[in-house]
Amino acid sequence: MERRIGATLIIVEKKDSVHKLNEILTSHASIILGRQGIPVREKNLNIISLVLEGTTDEIGSLTGQIGKLEGVSVRSVMSKQ
Repeated sequence: MERRIGATLIIVEKKDSVHKLNEILTSHASIILGRQGIPVREKNLNIISLVLEGTTDEIGSLTGQIGKLEGVSVRSVMSKQ
């Protein structure tokens, strides 16, 4: 399968989900090229941006698992090639 470059933005509004989120990210570490976390304290949320390289199935698995977490939003964009 063809590997593609993508970016994912994760917004964490519930701190209770952070442990599970980190487990998911660790299990998909092989497709994560870069990760940046930004705390937005005045709004009581955290933003995580990821740069990924993987197949559509691998990236879909990551974002699908994250999307099931309570209080966590996730959106992705992928290159066309």
